[in-house]
Amino acid sequence: MARRRRGSHNALDAWPGYVDALSTLLMVVTFVLLVFVVGQQFLSVSLSRREHTLDALQKQLAELSHMLSMTEDKNKSLSSTVATLADEKQHNQAQLQTLSTQIAALTGQLQSKDQALASADDTSKQQNSKISDLQAQIEELTRQLQAISNALDIEKKAEQGKDAQIADLGSKLNLALADKVNQLKRYRSEFFGRLRDLLKNQKGVNVVGDRFVFQSEILFPQGSADLTPEGRKEITTLAHTFRQVASTIPTDLPWILRVDGHADRQPIHSAFPSNWELSSERAITVVKLLIAEGVDPHHLAATGFADYQPLDAASTPAAYARNRRIEFRLTDR
Repeated sequence: MARRRRGSHNALDAWPGYVDALSTLLMVVTFVLLVFVVGQQFLSVSLSRREHTLDALQKQLAELSHMLSMTEDKNKSLSSTVATLADEKQHNQAQLQTLSTQIAALTGQLQSKDQALASADDTSKQQNSKISDLQAQIEELTRQLQAISNALDIEKKAEQGKDAQIADLGSKLNLALADKVNQLKRYRSEFFGRLRDLLKNQKGVNVVGDRFVFQSEILFPQGSADLTPEGRKEITTLAHTFRQVASTIPTDLPWILRVDGHADRQPIHSAFPSNWELSSERAITVVKLLIAEGVDPHHLAATGFADYQPLDAASTPAAYARNRRIEFRLTDR
């Protein structure tokens, strides 16, 4: 009986250790899961920041591409001037070669005349006269050759100077373009900053990149291009702010306020044949009101994009509402 009691006591002593091992294992698994969840959160935040940075870089790339196309047009014009100078240079070189050929021919004739003089003493006076004429012609051609050579040297120096001027103009053009872009960015930031302060609590109004966006429901009834009273109020506020900013923009800076109309991809059931006409007419309506409120029409443009530039590709009422919008973009002309 004593032996049985001791064996039962030992079995009970092993059970708490087993429970402790299971508890420790559960704590380790919980800790690993916690680390995994935290890591996932940090990774999501990092990816979101990278996506925002990529969008900003893409917009800067589009602006730089536009500047590059303008610079290429200037370079093409300068290249045309250089090509003209090269053609003139080739023409002068051709004349120089022709004169050299004539001199060689006259020199050959002179040698022939010298040989004839050796065999015909009776005609020596006549030959001497001809030789003098030929020598005079050679001297004249030599003077012409020297003048053409001097002209070619002058053209070479002028061409080198023009190459330097072209490089200098290209550098100045790039600096001027960069300065214009920076100026326009500053005025765009001021314009959007004022609008953001005025409409900061307005639902459906926000800044997306370099664009100020109004959802269409704020300005227009569904399927219509006629502004609502609230929409007229919003555009009037925008016109007042824009006039203040426009008065500070230098006159030599080419800029426009582009009004872009966008629609969703649902079939249209109104007086308009398609979303092209609806989006364009809405943009034109806004531009007309801006002009009526004193904005210079030389700095306005209305464009319609129909449903081909969506912000949200989903087929939900919320996505359709996001895509129905009017965008304002202050950009170069």
